[in-house]
Amino acid sequence: MSGVLSGSARGPRLPCLHRTLRMRTVVRLGEIGGAKIRCAVGKVMPVEIDGWDNRTYRLGQEMSVRLPTAAHYAPAIEKEHRWLPILAPKLPVVIPAPLVKGSPGHGYPFSWSIRRWVKGQIAALDRIEDLSEFAVSVAGFILALQDVDATDGPAAGAHSFYRGTSPAYYDEETRRCIARLKGRIVTDRVSAMWDAALASAWTERPVWFHGDLASGNLLVRDGRLAAVIDFGTSGVGDPACDLVISWTMFFGDSRVAFRSAVGQDRDIWAGARGWALWKALIGLVEDIDRDRKRTAVNLRVIDEILADRDHGS
Repeated sequence: MSGVLSGSARGPRLPCLHRTLRMRTVVRLGEIGGAKIRCAVGKVMPVEIDGWDNRTYRLGQEMSVRLPTAAHYAPAIEKEHRWLPILAPKLPVVIPAPLVKGSPGHGYPFSWSIRRWVKGQIAALDRIEDLSEFAVSVAGFILALQDVDATDGPAAGAHSFYRGTSPAYYDEETRRCIARLKGRIVTDRVSAMWDAALASAWTERPVWFHGDLASGNLLVRDGRLAAVIDFGTSGVGDPACDLVISWTMFFGDSRVAFRSAVGQDRDIWAGARGWALWKALIGLVEDIDRDRKRTAVNLRVIDEILADRDHGS
């Protein structure tokens, strides 16, 4: 099976990929499961909001092209190509449907993927009709994913950037961030919370997790959850990382609704606080003297995690 992308490109370079790409393209697709997919001719256009791990482009009206930006993101192509078709029929919302796994070529060094275009808009708060209802839908997705048979699934590790394992993998980085933020955050309380996260343990059977549930990977239509995208950090293991959205997107009644709907035991929530704390701390170190808006977001996340702990949540 092969795919050929041809054309001209311009823009600042990433290590292995142009950040922006404007070209006319012909994609030749081989035989898939005994069925022919016709040649698609059309424009390749960058998506409105793109990720860091991959560059995604519209291919005409019905497909997209997904290209990893560096070697450590490339294993996700094979993983998603194998597992997304297995997960899809068991989940309550649409997820990406891989069509072709392309091979390195034409100066691009990694495998890449062509998928069906997933319709919807990024789940910005002003596009969501009822945030509490939306939170319950996200919880339903998490529980449905955990319920999928995880036998032979990809065990958490390097391919998932250690989501699905203990946050202890990031212990050194987290403590370094805490030390650098002395005087800007309540370091003793944050350290105590991080210690509690490391002391938590997942003792149940390994289950599927998404690994990066955030507004940018949730799509809405008519104000409701319609799709979940980007399974690059997914795998099988401890699902605590999927609960981080409780602090990063939900608040007030919507957080209560999410936590009530998703359940999970206290140890998982302790681990989830650790994952949320790690993410907020590394963001804070990067942004605190450069980006006031993002700094405020990360400080809010840390404050709300601490408040949850104070209330015994």
